Amino acid sequence: MKNTEYDFQTVIERKNTNCLKWDLFDDDLPMWVADMDFRVAPAIENAIMQRANHPIYGYTVVPDELFEAYINWWDRRYGLKMQREDMAYSIGVMPSISSMIRCLTDVGDEILIQTPVYHVFFYVIEDNNRKVLENQLIYENGEYRIDFEDLDEKLSKVKMMILCNPHNPVGKIWSEGDLDHIGRLCKKHDVILISDEIHCDLTDPGVKYNPFKARDNVVRCLSPSKSFNIAGFQSSIVHATNRELLEKIKNQMHIDNSSSCNVFATAAVMAAYDESEEWLEELKDVLYENKRIVKEYLESELPIIKLVESDATYLLWLDCSALNVPSKVLSGFLRNNQGLFLSAGIDFGKNGDNFLRMNIACPQELLRDGLGRLKAGITALTIIKK
Repeated sequence: MKNTEYDFQTVIERKNTNCLKWDLFDDDLPMWVADMDFRVAPAIENAIMQRANHPIYGYTVVPDELFEAYINWWDRRYGLKMQREDMAYSIGVMPSISSMIRCLTDVGDEILIQTPVYHVFFYVIEDNNRKVLENQLIYENGEYRIDFEDLDEKLSKVKMMILCNPHNPVGKIWSEGDLDHIGRLCKKHDVILISDEIHCDLTDPGVKYNPFKARDNVVRCLSPSKSFNIAGFQSSIVHATNRELLEKIKNQMHIDNSSSCNVFATAAVMAAYDESEEWLEELKDVLYENKRIVKEYLESELPIIKLVESDATYLLWLDCSALNVPSKVLSGFLRNNQGLFLSAGIDFGKNGDNFLRMNIACPQELLRDGLGRLKAGITALTIIKK
């Protein structure tokens, strides 16, 4: 790995900072929730400090410059041109999706998701008194693909589909052909497609991300929170070229009080998109190297666990099927035996039960510690099973 200009290897103490990842549970090494253990880009830190130097932190409006930062970023990196009038501000992707569920579907409706998938999709559907309908991804030869025959049949039963691209937890970037096929099926069945693209920037170096192109029935949820490790600022946008649809969403977000702006969020987002692109490129190299370390370690030291090949995100999907142990039991054993917290695959759907999810967005010291704990835990479990 090349020498980097930025520091991605210093371990920063996060305990006792009201940190969800490190303080919510009493684990020695949490590698679960999707945030990074890296210091943010210097431009973001400087922008926040500059804003903090102003001694008043009152109500904040969202300036046009924030939307321009999004527009320029997506045009520059992905060739996707967005218009200001097609965008609405929100405090987060999941609050946006929750609002869309309330204003675009009815109580009791089924909403389609592709499992195994981000576990909060289940919660946001069920907590709004809707029902989950699963289009289970097909897992063959260590890779995932979409069951389009099943998708076609099930889209006839729903008003809304929630897509994850890149897909969390399997790290798949859906191809342009896949996205076009999904779009045509949603159009055929008059289904509104919500595209969660929050992990879009976190691709392997040299790998192309395919955004969902504008369609009248497509709403895209975007945020720099994962890419730049600024989830705590709670900032995102909704993008839809269907103005009537966008107005319904904006009205519901207003009702839900989810369209206000954190006093520091604007500074953080603009510093990320306008000044931190080099930091992101170096981050991608670091994450790719971490992925390589995990792959080589499993192959040489723990071959009973297989790494599912991925294109994007810092979340690795570990195939533990050879252990024949339910993922909740396996995750719990690793926590109790080694203080290592990996996410149980069952949380992402029934077809995730042979897997664990591992967050590798951390300095190599922590990563190697985690891998050592994983091996020790699996070894201890194997001895117990015998």
